[in-house]
Amino acid sequence: MSLNVIILAAGQGKRMNSKLPKVLQPLAGKPMLGHVLDAGRALAAERLVVVYGHGGEQVQAAFHSQVDVRWAHQAQQLGTGHAVAQALPECSEGVALILYGDCPLITPATLQGLLAAAGSDKLAVLTAIMDNPSGYGRIVRNEAGQVVSIVEQKDASPAQLAIREINTGFIAAPLARLREWLPQLKNANAQGEYYLTDVIAMAVANGVEVAGLVAADAWEAAGVNDKRQLAELERVYQRQQADKLLAAGVTLIDPARFDLRGTVSHGQDVEIDINVVLEGQIRLGDGVKLGPNVYLKNVTLGDGVIVKANTVIEDSTVGAGSDIGPFARIRPDSVLGEKVHIGNFVELKKARLGNGTKAGHLAYLGDAVIGERVNVSAGVITCNYDGANKFVTTIGDDAFIGTDTQLVAPVTIAERAYIAAGSTITLDAPADALTICRARGQKSLPGWKRPSKNK
Repeated sequence: MSLNVIILAAGQGKRMNSKLPKVLQPLAGKPMLGHVLDAGRALAAERLVVVYGHGGEQVQAAFHSQVDVRWAHQAQQLGTGHAVAQALPECSEGVALILYGDCPLITPATLQGLLAAAGSDKLAVLTAIMDNPSGYGRIVRNEAGQVVSIVEQKDASPAQLAIREINTGFIAAPLARLREWLPQLKNANAQGEYYLTDVIAMAVANGVEVAGLVAADAWEAAGVNDKRQLAELERVYQRQQADKLLAAGVTLIDPARFDLRGTVSHGQDVEIDINVVLEGQIRLGDGVKLGPNVYLKNVTLGDGVIVKANTVIEDSTVGAGSDIGPFARIRPDSVLGEKVHIGNFVELKKARLGNGTKAGHLAYLGDAVIGERVNVSAGVITCNYDGANKFVTTIGDDAFIGTDTQLVAPVTIAERAYIAAGSTITLDAPADALTICRARGQKSLPGWKRPSKNK
């Protein structure tokens, strides 16, 4: 029996007050629609069909590389029932599972339960119990507890408005039945729309059993209509990720001040301070310590690495026993060996540093290949860009680069070379020698007076 996952993503999202379509609004650094697609893929769906409308070009462009997605256009937003009807031509026979592009926290486990409740011949609807059900369609059950209909709030009686069990909109049903029911939908309601929920009453009338599965957590099916709701779900999601890390043995100084916007693998005894953001694919070895306000994106840190406060590392690898920061920036394509020290206000870009190399403070090392046990003093920069092209600086093992030195690439500093402070090096420096290049003719002018401001 094939599974068709239909994701409704045509809404405009006016309350977002944004040029970005609602389903592209990010949660944990990923568009909401991306989270829902991931849930559908986790079910091994044969077909993933996204119904798009407002901002359709942007939505399709955002997922153009995901070749398993089929697209169905809803030119006019005439209701959820109308939206599902647009997807049917892209579906194969079997079971249809209806999801929503603005409900990003739905879990594969809950959806598996919904599919199990539907089986091959029943209709199953996911429900939730809410203290304040205002704005949601209410689940109407008979005396035996069976679902008999769903009433939208604007069409509900006072007695029905008192019901706390609400419709989440998630439905699983035989596709053949949907093909039969959807053309029969009417729009004689307060919204003038074709409600997908009306198929519940049709199923009851046709003798098809309707199963109501109550979600364990109402937030799983919570939809997002404005930035406040998006922020609320962001914190729910982040607390979930924090709880998983805590359960796995990671120390989080304050779980409420932690953000994961990707995936993280880690060893034992990892410690993460407040306001740390992990984005993309993160790998943390044993004993890694991340200080406050650290940002990592696509980073691998070896065992025992310490990253101090306010440091940024992107698309790079740091070897075991190294320490970085505070206030350091490691830009993409940098590779640091073991026991490397990068101090405050040091910036690396596409730099390779060997084991034991140190750059303590106030340095820029870009497009550099640096050996082992090199000392880079304060104020050192590699002049790697001539305005059109980038050039490489190569520094051999055990070299010493004095304070306030400019290395004008392409240039090579040989092993054990010593570069005197204040030098501008434009030619290769030999091994085992002191190289010095300073402006000649230092003068002192007696009687010189400071400039004064013009009156």
